[in-house]
Order: sequence, then C-alpha cells, then structure tokens
Amino acid sequence: MLESVPLIPKSLDDYRPIIGDERVDEIRELAAPLANARVLHLNATAYGGGVAEILSTLAPLMIDAGLNAEWQVIAGSDGFYDATKAIHNSLQGMPVTLTQEMQDSWLEINRQNAGNFDEAYDFIIVHDPQPVALRSILLENNPASAAGKWIWRCHIDLTEARQEAWDLIIRHVSGFDGAIFTSADYVKDGLKGPRIFIVPPAIDPLSPKNVELPEDEHRAILERFNVDPDRPLIAQISRFDPWKDPLGVIDAYRQVKKRFPELQLVLIASMAHDDPEGWEWYERSVRRAGEDFDIHVLSNLHGVGNVEVNAFQRADVVIQKSIREGFGLVVSEGLWKERPVVAGNVGGIPLQLIQGETGYLVSTIEECAERVEELLADPARAARMGAAGREFVREHFLITRLLADYLKIFRLLSGVEAPPVAEVTAQP
Repeated sequence: MLESVPLIPKSLDDYRPIIGDERVDEIRELAAPLANARVLHLNATAYGGGVAEILSTLAPLMIDAGLNAEWQVIAGSDGFYDATKAIHNSLQGMPVTLTQEMQDSWLEINRQNAGNFDEAYDFIIVHDPQPVALRSILLENNPASAAGKWIWRCHIDLTEARQEAWDLIIRHVSGFDGAIFTSADYVKDGLKGPRIFIVPPAIDPLSPKNVELPEDEHRAILERFNVDPDRPLIAQISRFDPWKDPLGVIDAYRQVKKRFPELQLVLIASMAHDDPEGWEWYERSVRRAGEDFDIHVLSNLHGVGNVEVNAFQRADVVIQKSIREGFGLVVSEGLWKERPVVAGNVGGIPLQLIQGETGYLVSTIEECAERVEELLADPARAARMGAAGREFVREHFLITRLLADYLKIFRLLSGVEAPPVAEVTAQP
C-alpha cells in the first residue's frame, strides 16, 4: 500500500457563512449520486507547495460530501526528485537535458510504487508528472489493478513545454480517462484520449493561512521575526526557484526603497522534499539580500508556518513576480486578505487579478517597482483594490467551487448527468 496522508475532518456547513446556504446545498446535491465512491488523490509530497495545500482540504470535504476519499503519496529517492524537477522545469520551458539516467530513475520509482498499489478505486486523480507513469505500469503487470477512471491533474503551465519532456508524459496521459488543466492555453497539441477539463485551483478560506487574524497577533508575529509592523512592508510568499524570480523581487524592492527608505521586504518559502532546487535558490536570495537587514528571507525551517504566512500576507502590498506560473495560489490568498497584489503577467495569474481593479500585472522589474510605489503612495486606492479582490476570490477561487467542479467531472466520467463544467475537445 502507498503511504496515506492523515486527513483532518472538515465540514461543508462551516462554509455557509462565506458562500451562502444555496451553494453548499448545490454541492451536496452534486455529490448525492456519487455516494461512497472511492476516490484517490495521488501526488509526490504531503507538504510544501500548492498541491498539498489544496488536497489537505479538498479530500476531507469530499468525505464530508459523502465520498470515500483518500490522499496518498508515492515514495521516491534523491535521484527521482532530481529527475522530476528536471522534467517539471522542462515542461515549463527551461532547456534541460533529460538524460537516460533521469528517465530510467523516474520510471523505476513509478514501477516500485506500482507494486504497492493494491486497492481498487472509482476515481484516481494523479497530480502532476511525478506519478503519471503508474497507470501504464499497472496495465502491463496486472490490468485489473488499473480499473477505475484515471484523471491527470496538471498544475503546470505547458505553453512553452520542451518537446522531449512532453513526449515523455503524453505516452502515459493519453490512456487516462480525463485530464484537468488550469487554462485552455495549457492544453498541448496532440493530446488525444482523455476528456479535457479546464478547472483553476482554489484556496481554503478557513485554513490557518487564510482565516481572519486579530491585529495584536498580526503585530506580534511580525515583531517575532524582527519586522516592524509600523513601517511599510511588501512580501512574496513562494517557493525559492527561478520561476518565482526572488532575485527580481529583491531588485524591485531596492528601486522602491529609494523613494520609501523605511520599506521592508519579506521573502518566504516552504522547503519541500521533492524540490531539491529550493536550497540553491534560497542561498542565491540570501546572497542577493546581502547585509540589508530590512530584507528577511525566511522558510518553514525558521518557524514560519501557516499562521505566520497569514500575518505576512497582510503586508501593504503582496508581490508574486513569477516569470512562469501554473496558477499561483498566493495571489488569491493575498487578495482574500484584502491586499492589492502586484504579480507577473504569466500563466494562471491573469485569471485571478483584474488589472487596475484588484492589483497590477507586470512584466519587468521596473514595472513591478513602479506599481508598488503607486500603491504605497496611495493607501486609499490600495484599500479599494484589496476589498474588490476579496470579493472576486469569493466568487471564483474558493475551495468549495473546486469541489463542485470535481464532482461534476466525476459524474460526467461515470455517465451520470451533470451540470456543465468547462471542457475542451482534444487538439488534433
């Protein structure tokens, strides 16, 4: 058996004050024909990154809706995670050489995990590239063990995917029953076989990272990390990797600091075991910060957990200066806290941010600095944008909407009539 992730029970009824009774009741009606269906979410890590955050709420809510949902993670090795990071980067457009050794390591770990896949499920959702070969291997060894509806959930922006990496993935995904992408733009030509659905991710408004935070607790957390709550603060909470551009954030901060000398910057990431590149970019960020004691480079290893992130995302301006981004949950998280967001005009970020109304989309360091300066100079405008952003997230990017979309997909794939969910036809 694969390693199961313990799930903390959650109740849909707790979301009624946020989304209203009608929407909660609609979700329960969607779930009724799926009662007791066995659902497995499968990925590579139980912590660190947006996928783990989503599953920690999505799976328990599926259970509360009447499904028999589980979350399991595959076991890996250092060589496997090095290989999957290279595959991930190549799928996002980085010119990476996928050596035969990398490909063999990836397949071998999938083969080992397939040997521990010993239960039957109605729906198996495979998240991202790490475990995507599992189904193919099961079909080779024991076709009966690959029963059920298999769905690949791609959280990556594939618009610039390198062909070598995509060729590695498509041979396995083509046999799936469904594939879910954040944007129709991410669907690659030639993907035939699975029904293709367009479903953006979402945040949990009741998680420790997103619930309301008393002002005294907010101030106390900042002070604990030597951040002055009475001085202007900008923050980026994201993995340390080249796609999040932490070095560019530091450069933009330095431009803004010329006009606002009291400005502080916080960079925070959760270091995940399936991301060996994280340490390299953490060290690069620390070196770029140098001896500027108004730059705080922190991680979960410094005691920064979800509550602390909650506090830091209440900065004057939230930044997400990505140069490639599948979605970027942190954008919706910042907006939910009624903070304006300045973010890269890439990937799934424009889905979440209304230009000039909830924040700004930028493409360069100079644009980032200019927009941050505007918001710091006009707190009233920043407050209006933040308030508008919270309502936009409430309507489009909460976990209850994501749950409803999954229920619709399950119903469609199992032949049960369902309300419409965004679907595109396979590309020629």
